Amino acid sequence: MMDSAVIVVGAGPTGLMLAGELRLAGADVIVLEHLERPSGESRALGITVRTQEVFDQRGLLPRFGEIPTTPMGHFGGLLIDFGVLDSVHRSAHSYPQARTEAILGEWAAELGADVRRGVQVIGLDQDGYGVDVHVEGPEGRGTLRASYVVGCDGSRSTVRKLAGFDFPGTPATMEMYLADVVGCDLPDNQFGMKLPQGMVMSAPLGDGITRIIACERGRAPSQRDRTVPFTEIADVWQRITGDDISHGAAAWASSFTDAARQVTECRRGRVLVAGDAAHIHLPAGGQGMNAGIQDAVNLGWKLAAVANGWAPDHLLDSYHNERHPVHKRLLMNTRAQGLLFLGGPEVDPLRAVLGELLEFEDVRRVLAGMVSGLEIRYDVGGTGDHPLLGRRVPHQELVGDNGKTSTTEALHAGTGVLLDFRDDARLRRVASAWTGRVAIVTATPHDLAADSPLANVDALLVRPDGHVVWTGAGDPARALYRWFGAAR
Repeated sequence: MMDSAVIVVGAGPTGLMLAGELRLAGADVIVLEHLERPSGESRALGITVRTQEVFDQRGLLPRFGEIPTTPMGHFGGLLIDFGVLDSVHRSAHSYPQARTEAILGEWAAELGADVRRGVQVIGLDQDGYGVDVHVEGPEGRGTLRASYVVGCDGSRSTVRKLAGFDFPGTPATMEMYLADVVGCDLPDNQFGMKLPQGMVMSAPLGDGITRIIACERGRAPSQRDRTVPFTEIADVWQRITGDDISHGAAAWASSFTDAARQVTECRRGRVLVAGDAAHIHLPAGGQGMNAGIQDAVNLGWKLAAVANGWAPDHLLDSYHNERHPVHKRLLMNTRAQGLLFLGGPEVDPLRAVLGELLEFEDVRRVLAGMVSGLEIRYDVGGTGDHPLLGRRVPHQELVGDNGKTSTTEALHAGTGVLLDFRDDARLRRVASAWTGRVAIVTATPHDLAADSPLANVDALLVRPDGHVVWTGAGDPARALYRWFGAAR
């Protein structure tokens, strides 16, 4: 007997986003979290442009209130104007991960996710029909069974280890300190400052709290199994900058390294991994949490479709096929940024060359797209070579018989969307065989720019994660079948 269609291990942003996506698509989910309550720590402070789009697609963005944004971003400490990006959103900063986690937790709970805290996973066994998860919690030891299990339990993932995922990569060569401090009057230096002894960053978060990061050049990483004392961070800060911050105190403190690893496969049978459980890297540009949330949005609707019985099991293989290359590229760009940001004088010529290249808009667009998540293009196997195929659908206001809407609002329900821009009755008849899985929106773009990728497009088929899988070329039924199962 199944306790749930899916068990998600880990109640961080990745796990909670996945739980919400599963419930939105009608799949039962239990979330297991070993912490009895949220830690309140906020390693991540930024929300990338693509993640804001994802939140907007689910109607979540208003819950975040006023998000501090900036038109500027950086690549390895070299400033980039994100105005070159094709999005209505800008890069967000100084928004604590703990708040993001709380919002996603509230959303998942409203949708009916069963979140169980204080429960530790101690064993995992899978067969051809499901997965037994052995747990220890407030009620003692027991076993839960689900059709699928997803490890969203962080860089030291228990699920990854128990299921036997390979996790190759490069070991740590340096250690960086991270803390939210009070009682220290530090300037706003959110893009970092390179000094002969290392690199430091500081960013005021409000209420007298300042986020600091410090990396001392030549200091070997430690094997930590303990909390980082603030005195150790203050000593490193003074050696790098010459400034004494020991009179302050840390609300919390931690450390991380530049180790870069990713699983060789994102799925082993009925067990999958997402977020830091699938990939770890230097947190350059705050991409880690955001990549995990986007893992969840790519996986959630697919896993629900298979669990609900209307999609074949091999749909889940597309999760690995699409996200594994993204993870590989993520590790590449964060390692490159680490060299630029943390390297010594030997890297200065490279910084100078890249600085000159950033004078070209095309270069800025490539690097901004890389760190914002907007560059992603999945191989969706569609017909034709339209530039939107495999990419996320851009935000566009639409006008139809039912008034105004937008490509973003059309995705709020978490289903696929067929956008019919030419009032094509035949196309709608074809798509009606997938009612309930695909919403049909008949409308015309409002005030469409001549250079918009939607110009001269008659229709689009968009997956629940916002990626375009059909642009009007070839048989729409083939795309509908591939992504949304057999017709009713």
